[in-house]
Amino acid sequence: MPIPLNETHDPTRRSFVERANAPGCDFPIQNLPFGVFCPAAGQHPRVGVAIGDQILDIAAAASGLRSIGDNVVKACGAPRLNALMALGPQASAALRLALSRALSADRGDESLRRHLTPMAQAEMRLPVAVGDFTDFFASIFHATNAGRMFRPDNPLMPNYKYVPVAYHSRASSIRVSGMPFKRPHGQRKRQNDEAPSYGPSRNLDFELELGIYIGAPSEAGEPVPVASAAEHIFGFCLLNDWSARDIQAWESQPLGPFLGKNFATTVSPWVVTAEALAPFHTTAFARPHGDPAPLPYLDDPGDRAHGGLDIALEAYLSSAAMRRAGTAPFRVTQSSCALLYWTVAQMIAHHTCNGCNLRSGDLFGSGTVSGPDKASWGSLLEITSRGSDPIALPGDEKRGFIEDGDEIIFRGFCEKQGFARIGFGECRAMVLPAD
Repeated sequence: MPIPLNETHDPTRRSFVERANAPGCDFPIQNLPFGVFCPAAGQHPRVGVAIGDQILDIAAAASGLRSIGDNVVKACGAPRLNALMALGPQASAALRLALSRALSADRGDESLRRHLTPMAQAEMRLPVAVGDFTDFFASIFHATNAGRMFRPDNPLMPNYKYVPVAYHSRASSIRVSGMPFKRPHGQRKRQNDEAPSYGPSRNLDFELELGIYIGAPSEAGEPVPVASAAEHIFGFCLLNDWSARDIQAWESQPLGPFLGKNFATTVSPWVVTAEALAPFHTTAFARPHGDPAPLPYLDDPGDRAHGGLDIALEAYLSSAAMRRAGTAPFRVTQSSCALLYWTVAQMIAHHTCNGCNLRSGDLFGSGTVSGPDKASWGSLLEITSRGSDPIALPGDEKRGFIEDGDEIIFRGFCEKQGFARIGFGECRAMVLPAD
């Protein structure tokens, strides 16, 4: 079932926070994403909501918000979003409605200004205590591109069009946007090497992904049907599944990704709620003629009609030399989540079909979001053909893979006629040299 639209989606609603009304603003009053911030260095983390270029401290403002229960107020006093997420979509929707009204220009409560912190002064924290992290492989274009490099005659594995393939990754190394990380070490083996060597990855890559946060938990042993998946989705973020391609290639057989993936995952600090994205649902990706229909447990007419998400994703690269020269980050690619072969609801249904339970704060990655042409491919592995066809950057630099000092920046947004544009902010991190 599609999420119903309500007054929070009204494109004419404006906020008394003026920056929220500016064209192209990621955080208009129609968005209101949740995050965790510290107002100043040394202060305790707080649950907040983004509005324009400001952050509203929800716990501090809660006494002035109407129509939210004590349980919601208590949840917003926690240092992470998990307690709020666990209450389910009705609770977060009620809070979002109260915030929309309180921050509006015509009927809002301007006394809330005292609870605003400029984003430029705040320190953002990881918004969710992530217990489990599952990364999917939901783009058939990415799966085909990557597979073709290793299996030119048979790029897709025989199960791909039947199973939303995924692997279990590491939650402990998930970090919030802005935190740098060191180039990882591991075993690498070039094609003509007689034996592997140990050292820093030579082929570091990004993966442009959508992150999905689970809200309400599910019971162990109880599969979540496709039609009920929305009851368990709290919201979405941008996600960079950093990949050491040389380490990954050597270690992945027979059990799949390990050290090539688990050293770092970067997420954007703001969680855009499922309700905020309601206007931007679209039909699920149309399977080409001849592809098998999903098995019955993965099929639902409502999901076929509304299960896609029209979210534009972009990846930029900023090198150390570009920053010294004052050159703007270079856009490497732009893609769309509407091109994913598997929907989020199908991912949830398959994840739980064997009785695996969902917990509040679980994080899913969509897998690299790639489209049908080179301009929409979501990793350097694809764009540069494993580094053999480097991209040209401003200042006569080239890149086959990521070099030390490079900063990768993801941006995401939704646009549709008749609705306000909403954005995800940025997901960025810089690669530091290995020890």
